[in-house]
Amino acid sequence: MHHLLLALTVSPSPAPTPSLRPGLSEDQVTPGTWGFVLTAFIVILTTFLIVDMVRRIRRVRYRAQVEEARLAAEADAATTDENGDATPGTR
Repeated sequence: MHHLLLALTVSPSPAPTPSLRPGLSEDQVTPGTWGFVLTAFIVILTTFLIVDMVRRIRRVRYRAQVEEARLAAEADAATTDENGDATPGTR
């Protein structure tokens, strides 16, 4: 088993030479300038959309926290009377 692993690591595999098929030019297989510009535009647009979405989600979460705190304060105020004493059984 050891000899087989050693033989596989020692014998190099032939590296293919990078070349195009006959009849193709490099302009036909690369995206070019317009491809780069379009890809960059999509990346920038996606980034702005993600930032906007995070901002909106954070805003909704903060509003829910404020509403929850307001309801808790109202519940505390309802359980106490004007003298500051808690009234049993009231909500």
